[in-house]
Amino acid sequence: MIEIKAFIRRARAADVIRGLIRAGFCKLTVIDVKSILKSLDDTEQDYSIEFGEEIITETKLELVCEGYEEAEVVKIIRKYGRSNQESSGWIYISSINFTYAIDDN
Repeated sequence: MIEIKAFIRRARAADVIRGLIRAGFCKLTVIDVKSILKSLDDTEQDYSIEFGEEIITETKLELVCEGYEEAEVVKIIRKYGRSNQESSGWIYISSINFTYAIDDN
């Protein structure tokens, strides 16, 4: 199994999520995160006193799937996540060595 994490522009998140769900990838976590990427426009940009930098809110998607599904997931994220900017985000893939159900003894 593998874990796929994608950091994408918030404005593209709904399209990416719909694309993944239509393809059957429903076990997905969506988290708002802060990033120091260049904003698409002024409405996307905030200033963080905590970090002392201009920031934007990005969306982090996480999902776990079988290794043979990796290419399809990446294709969907890239298709719907593209923002026509210098950087639309990043996709990270990690191997999972073990999984345990919480309710198993």
